[in-house]
Amino acid sequence: MIISVPATSANLGPGFDTLGLSVDLRNRVEFKPSRFFSVSIKGEGESNPRLKGNNMFVSIFNEHYQRLTHKKQNFKFQFYNSIPLSRGLGSSSAVIVSAIATAHEAAGVRVSKRRILNHALVYESHPDNITPAVMGGFNVATVEKNKVFSQKKHLPDYLRAVVVIPDKPISTAKSRTTLPKSYSKENAVFNVSHAALTVAAFFNEDWEMLKIATQDRFHQKTRMKMMPELFTIQKAAYEQGALMSTLSGSGSTFFSLCYDEDAAALAAKLEQRFPQFAVKILNLDNNGLTVER
Repeated sequence: MIISVPATSANLGPGFDTLGLSVDLRNRVEFKPSRFFSVSIKGEGESNPRLKGNNMFVSIFNEHYQRLTHKKQNFKFQFYNSIPLSRGLGSSSAVIVSAIATAHEAAGVRVSKRRILNHALVYESHPDNITPAVMGGFNVATVEKNKVFSQKKHLPDYLRAVVVIPDKPISTAKSRTTLPKSYSKENAVFNVSHAALTVAAFFNEDWEMLKIATQDRFHQKTRMKMMPELFTIQKAAYEQGALMSTLSGSGSTFFSLCYDEDAAALAAKLEQRFPQFAVKILNLDNNGLTVER
């Protein structure tokens, strides 16, 4: 049995802690009962021995499996990781979601994606990454009484994501400490209006509106100052015709959306300008969490 979860890009400019979408870059975990517990990692993180000895996935899996079955069972876990670690592409959310889903499958308990999403909220208090990780597509989400309430928009296949992945991370926890503790009414209204316009643009498929809609005054510029090259990446992306170009989560990845026919030129321009960083063209994902039995 294989569980897979896609990478996600959150905030999307003004939608701080509320907006996110998923891209077709997946972490997969294959598991089966075993006489002995074992963890094997291929891909991202395979050279980090701490991920085997102090594995968040295993901790969450055991917690849910024991809650569901009231017993202990050894499993062999084989991870195939494609999502870069600590780069703003939802690697932690992918681990959380896949661990909860795997525990339910291993226990033979079938639950809805909505139930898995609400379980994930225990470990990730903001719904902007976990919601698209579970549901796929573009999502606007909020939390009310410890539950996630969200709406999903299916993303068309004529769009592509072009992501620039720097060679160093921006710590989410550290970057949050740099953010203002309060905002002026002017900036609050600016972000509310632009987040609302971003949602409307996605649901109406008015892609040309996104460059205006995805402007932000809450977090993006403050976080980008921690890696000033990101300002140049955004400028270059827009010069090459990106529909939107925003910091992915807290960074350091930068996410750009474009039409399929523009993706190769956009990626080539960014590779030329930033040879030290990884540039990927990705399909958008509408499936979210998947189970292959």
